[in-house]
Amino acid sequence: MDGSWNHENITRQENQQLKEFTPEELAKFDGKEGRPAYVAVHDFIYDVTDYISTAWVGGIHFGILAGTDATKDFDTCHSHSVLEKLKIVGKMVH
Repeated sequence: MDGSWNHENITRQENQQLKEFTPEELAKFDGKEGRPAYVAVHDFIYDVTDYISTAWVGGIHFGILAGTDATKDFDTCHSHSVLEKLKIVGKMVH
């Protein structure tokens, strides 16, 4: 993918107060043992918990682990319209 997409959803949610996540904090949201499942894509944290029983079984989606930065994998296999369906819960800090 070319990395460009409709920023309307992100801009709207970015104007709200977003929690900041370090990579270590994000790792706690691995979708295992009842924990929520979050992934980072382009420095935004998306909640994929609603897909635990289908696409993110056990916190894994085609080898991609919840609780990690999935930007590179996402860009190689999904269109950015997928992100527009997900709730943004935070942003990465490095």
